[in-house]
Amino acid sequence: MTGCIVEAKVPITVHFDHGNSKQELLEVLEMGFDSLMVDGSHLPFKDNVSYTKYISSLAHSKKMLVEAELGRLSGTEDDLTVEDYETKLTDINQAYEFIDTTAIDALAVCIGNVHGKYPPSGPNLRLDLLKDLYGLCSKKGVHVVLHGASGLSKEIIEECIKLGVRKFNVNTEVPKHMDALSSPNKKDLIYVMASLQKKL
Repeated sequence: MTGCIVEAKVPITVHFDHGNSKQELLEVLEMGFDSLMVDGSHLPFKDNVSYTKYISSLAHSKKMLVEAELGRLSGTEDDLTVEDYETKLTDINQAYEFIDTTAIDALAVCIGNVHGKYPPSGPNLRLDLLKDLYGLCSKKGVHVVLHGASGLSKEIIEECIKLGVRKFNVNTEVPKHMDALSSPNKKDLIYVMASLQKKL
């Protein structure tokens, strides 16, 4: 970081993505993020609920928005690879209980989307499932999030917006734009936020 604070000309928010460690998220809560994602998708359902509820309560006490994931995406992100056989679509019945119990603000759904690059055959999204999940989320006041949007066509993105998606994750596109950071840990947002916090 250069040490200067640049004022944005548009409203911005800083979000911490894929927090799959309780200790990591407890640190994130003190770093000035506006929102965070509790990623318990690797856990059994009941453990995911418990983990998400705990962090959600703490984050809300600090006026932070909370996103969580239900289901399991295949692909690679942040050096973590999930094989195809580990994937699991979001279950509509579990989603109902998950939202009610955890009080999250946004739900990252698994409808056939993947982290990283899609296969040569292209994406195969369950838009019927997305429609049902949005129907549930809209009744609960919860936003729908779609990870794995890198590589989706404009037409698919537009259809997902019509079906209620309000946030898309495009991490695969990000690293090539990170050279603007002059820190030795260019891709480590925790490092960047910690550095900014010290300067403030």
